[in-house]
Amino acid sequence: MKHISLYFLTCMAIWLCAVEAKAQNEEKSDIPEVAVADLKGNKILIHEELNTDGPTLISFWATWCKPCINELNAIHDDYIDWQDDTGVKVIAISIDDSRSRTRVPTIANGKGWEFDVYIDENSDLRRALNVNNVPHTFILDKNGKIIYQHTAYNPGDEYEYLRVLREYVASQK
Repeated sequence: MKHISLYFLTCMAIWLCAVEAKAQNEEKSDIPEVAVADLKGNKILIHEELNTDGPTLISFWATWCKPCINELNAIHDDYIDWQDDTGVKVIAISIDDSRSRTRVPTIANGKGWEFDVYIDENSDLRRALNVNNVPHTFILDKNGKIIYQHTAYNPGDEYEYLRVLREYVASQK
């Protein structure tokens, strides 16, 4: 009888450890602890910039990519309404390298984008998220888990992003 009880307790302990490990894994962000640069050159840990109260939309772009700029302009046009509607935080991550990074602030400021713009100069975040082509857009939940991603841009794609954001917010109520 002692052997059965000890066996039962051991199995329960293993099961509880597995449940706890699964719960911790589920809460872990899909965004790695990678540093990017803000427009002034300061290093920022991107996972610390995510919206912990709601969704985050991250768009990878480049200064030489016209569809990227069109997408970010379209998002910017409705950003205030999106924030009011869904609480989304938008982050634009430039993949421009050291040769073209100086154009990033010029474009972002010239377009008047009201969201955060960072530069992934060494492509660390890009590689970690397997971004091969731009634009590449991710929508994350409040825990940093990827709930949607899309590559390329066609006018109107931003409405799909808004649909996903609204569905996520509705699922949290």
